[in-house]
Amino acid sequence: MTRYAKPKTLDEALALLSEGSWRVLAGATDFYPALGSRPLQHDVIDINGIGALRGIAENGSHFIIGARTSWAEIDKAPLPPAFEALKQSAREIGSIQIQNVASVAGNICNASPAADGVPPLMVLDAEVELQSRHELRILPLGEFIVGNRQTRLRADELVTALRIPKASVAGRSAFVKLGARRYLVISIAMAAARVVLDGQGRIASAAISVGSCSAVAQRLRTLEASLAGQRLEATEAAVLAAELDELSPIDDVRGSAGYRRRAAREIVTRALLQAAGGSQKQAAA
Repeated sequence: MTRYAKPKTLDEALALLSEGSWRVLAGATDFYPALGSRPLQHDVIDINGIGALRGIAENGSHFIIGARTSWAEIDKAPLPPAFEALKQSAREIGSIQIQNVASVAGNICNASPAADGVPPLMVLDAEVELQSRHELRILPLGEFIVGNRQTRLRADELVTALRIPKASVAGRSAFVKLGARRYLVISIAMAAARVVLDGQGRIASAAISVGSCSAVAQRLRTLEASLAGQRLEATEAAVLAAELDELSPIDDVRGSAGYRRRAAREIVTRALLQAAGGSQKQAAA
């Protein structure tokens, strides 16, 4: 017989995780649809009663987003302009009803190649806080997700927070998603970009991530390096000239690999220009 537990504290949850094999339940917006009409197959820990895992805070070095924080909460939070891509993606995650309950940690632990929250978090250099009864680990998000539906989360661990270094919240960001329709859609391709401009209107630094074009969302490090020192007018040419070797799109029912690669160039350009345009306005102000 399967077990169901709803701990009230983090210590209680970690104690349970140390004793056996459990599935962790947060927003459950993916869990129950995947289950369908079948009975529960695993013991379940419902973490929705742990208030300490919800909310957004900051310390001297990081913004800290609790694991149970919903996408609606992220969208409404007073955060720096560098978080704009994350807020835009929050508004793309399912319906308003889904956004009110789906958790930021659930999005990354589900580890779908089409997880909308991952590229915006990657351009913020997000770190994943993992806690067990005996150890606290912090991994870069790019190292936490290792494949399609695969992460480095251990059986006795719980994702407790996402940490955003304050050094990575310079400039502004933007998120662009391509789907078969405007709303309630799984992406064909998506891109997030964060741009910092210098005093002459050139790109001082850029961070770019593309999702749905590889088993795991990818940072485009080579393109980022090539954009440093460039004027905004050179952005489109730089993206067109880039090899984008980090991407490995597949053919599926939503689009071909070739289409995804071509689309990635377009949406990366749009995300960069939107982010840079916002950075220009910020600098002027």
